[in-house]
Amino acid sequence: MSGKGKAKLLISLALGSAVAAAAATAAEPASTGFPIVTQTEDGQPIPRSAGLPYAPKNLPDRIVLTPGADPAREMAVAFRTDTAQAESQAQLAVSVDGPTLEEKAALVTGKAMPVDSSYGPALYHQIRFKDLTPDTVYAYRVKGSAGWSEWYQFRTAAAEVKPFRFLYLGDIQNGILTYASRVIRQAFHANGDIRLVVHAGDLAAQRDDLDHDDEWGEWNQAGGYNYAIVPQVPATGNHEYVDLIKPDGTESRRLGPYWPAQFALPANGADPVKATTYYTDYQGVRFIVLDGTAAIDLGSMQAQTDWLDKTLASSKATWNVVLFHQPVFTCARPNDTAEIKAAWKPVFDKRKVDLVLQGHDHCYSRLTSEAGREASAKARADGMIQGPVYLVSVTGSKMYTLNDRTPWQPDRIAEATELYQIIDVDAKRLKFRTFTASGKLYDGFDLERTAKGNRLSEIDEPTLAARRCSGDTGPDGGRCVARGK
Repeated sequence: MSGKGKAKLLISLALGSAVAAAAATAAEPASTGFPIVTQTEDGQPIPRSAGLPYAPKNLPDRIVLTPGADPAREMAVAFRTDTAQAESQAQLAVSVDGPTLEEKAALVTGKAMPVDSSYGPALYHQIRFKDLTPDTVYAYRVKGSAGWSEWYQFRTAAAEVKPFRFLYLGDIQNGILTYASRVIRQAFHANGDIRLVVHAGDLAAQRDDLDHDDEWGEWNQAGGYNYAIVPQVPATGNHEYVDLIKPDGTESRRLGPYWPAQFALPANGADPVKATTYYTDYQGVRFIVLDGTAAIDLGSMQAQTDWLDKTLASSKATWNVVLFHQPVFTCARPNDTAEIKAAWKPVFDKRKVDLVLQGHDHCYSRLTSEAGREASAKARADGMIQGPVYLVSVTGSKMYTLNDRTPWQPDRIAEATELYQIIDVDAKRLKFRTFTASGKLYDGFDLERTAKGNRLSEIDEPTLAARRCSGDTGPDGGRCVARGK
């Protein structure tokens, strides 16, 4: 385990039984029990966001919409207030076209979860909207001690297969507001009617390069109201965990306090990790979210593998998309993620998964054949059916150097490049497009569903030349910001 803040972020189980109990019920803790870390391992103050702007207020903030297992009939919202707003309250109404939403709005209540931070105590609220009508626009607002938020609108999923668009983001993690925010906003600005956002883990760094509450404040500010009106589908990365010292002196990990507070997720995942694994079915796509960190470091690999196989076997969706953090095929590290590759890749192959969306490597990779891009191109030319397409991407500012397999193995790569991905879903076709931070088309392919399986075709639209560093010079002509892993 590494990280410059490790020494200060290691948490002793000697903190007491209350902390241990909170850890055992991470899905719905009564209290986080986390000490507030204020210093780096060398004794310096942890950096803060300029102006200290993220203190809890008497109006709701950090409002995040998430889908239920069946988002045609259920959505959920999480938000933060100061401690004066003890009750978790929302108003919900079928949207109308005049300013009379409150006339027929129903009061919906939920649960509150205390979280302490460097800004002081706050309450995170979670409310579930159930028994909704499919393919219907709803409006909701949430309550703070000083009054209601503005009205937010969302549309429930259709009950049947229907075309839609979703956004896929790799690690945001570093430079969240400074750099990653422009990528997220560009994605929404340039691509209308995004219906879901999927995050491949490491949404924040949760180390000592920025105060944790500031990191999550920046994450929410980067997405703004979009996170309150478009359902978010997040996967955990290793940085959603903090390091832990066990009584015998060995190191482990524990889910950080902000994850179970910030996201009201479906409770249909693998038993040991229900706080971080789940699935949701959206208009013909089953999105399955796994937790690579818990699988590798916390002993849940077999349980997640069994659940993955069962969840794919029971899927009636047209397309199956799996989302997790540590990639099967790495574009930055010397070796692939051996444990995940051995356990999950056979299930992906057996169950004919369509897309595998990942992060962690802080580079871009699209890979369709472990044998390499030439073998992949020949297979397509010979009319072969395409198996899972493995993607790795990055949205934030931390970048890693491409490894020595990238010149021949992936179909497409990028280095030192912030990216977002737009996927258009139809009953017979997936259109996958990758864009740079400034909105330039970088990569793309179509997956066409046939009776025998998927056929992949490269796009004929013009794309940028491959972006990678040349010595110390980056692809934009400045310094190369990618570092070796």
